[in-house]
Amino acid sequence: MSDESGRNVQRTPDDLSLQTHRRIIGTLGLILPAFVYLMAGGRPTPGVPRWELLGSVSAYYYTGAVGVFVGVLFALSLFLFSYRGYKGVRADRIVGTIGGASALFVALFPTKAPAGLPALPWWTEPSRVIHYVAAVTLFISFILFSVWLFRRSDTPNRRDRPRDKRFRDDVCLLCGLVMIACVLWAGSSLFTDAPIFVPEALAIIAFAVSWLVKGEAHAPMLRATRRLVRKETR
Repeated sequence: MSDESGRNVQRTPDDLSLQTHRRIIGTLGLILPAFVYLMAGGRPTPGVPRWELLGSVSAYYYTGAVGVFVGVLFALSLFLFSYRGYKGVRADRIVGTIGGASALFVALFPTKAPAGLPALPWWTEPSRVIHYVAAVTLFISFILFSVWLFRRSDTPNRRDRPRDKRFRDDVCLLCGLVMIACVLWAGSSLFTDAPIFVPEALAIIAFAVSWLVKGEAHAPMLRATRRLVRKETR
């Protein structure tokens, strides 16, 4: 694997644990949009059209997918809280802690009930405000990881970094830009009142891809492809 500077270093148990940690966070994000949709369709809720996209990912709190929605967010919160990042880089811990707290607040303070469904007895308007602030903060932490922390390097000249490091940097930057665009797209709903499930889902998927790539989840597939190409060229 590569360290923060992009140098190839020998894997240690701590390195492998860190990579696994990143892959778990990425996998949690990757499954969230699809799982809430499928679970809500498999457990239909009276008043909610079956297999029809709701206005947002958070709206699935009010469907049969509530267990998946809250469970994934709690798991994501736990792994973000415990994410240590590179040794000696405090920013990793700070942004991870902020992201973990935000994920917890998103789960504990639901958004407003979708049209046609009654509000929860204990729900209040401040809960909606807390939910939105926490969701925006969560996405900001995801963006900071992708465009800043994941692309850090002690080698200032990009050309001097290993090719796999440059590849990861490029993918993470692209994911960060996608998240920024999707957050702005979702934010425009304040003026258009349009559904935001699609931009939210795309932003979550971009976040997931950046963590999976940083965790080098793609490495086994690339190695297998290279071996196959070498065999075919012989």
